[in-house]
Amino acid sequence: MISMAWVYMLKCADDSYYVGSTRNLDGRMEQHASGRGAKYTSTRLPVVLIWTCETERVDEAYALEKRIQGWSRAKREALVEGRFDDLRGLSGSAYRRAERSATPIPLIE
Repeated sequence: MISMAWVYMLKCADDSYYVGSTRNLDGRMEQHASGRGAKYTSTRLPVVLIWTCETERVDEAYALEKRIQGWSRAKREALVEGRFDDLRGLSGSAYRRAERSATPIPLIE
């Protein structure tokens, strides 16, 4: 039997993001809404579900959850907005390189 699982992202009342995974998305959302979902979200209610991804296996969902948790806010927002072409450019090292190259280099005369 295949055990489907979900990765999800919530937007919290303080404008922060929470990424989690579960086998039962509806049940987990009820837990978050009631303040029983996670310590992090319980102090940032209400929360809104802004993104989901269904996976075939629980281990895939957990691995994706951990991967997204390491992403910057800009990269998470690109994912939610469906800007998939921007994801690689928003990776930590590429994003920092782009910020550095955007700084004008003084000319030496």
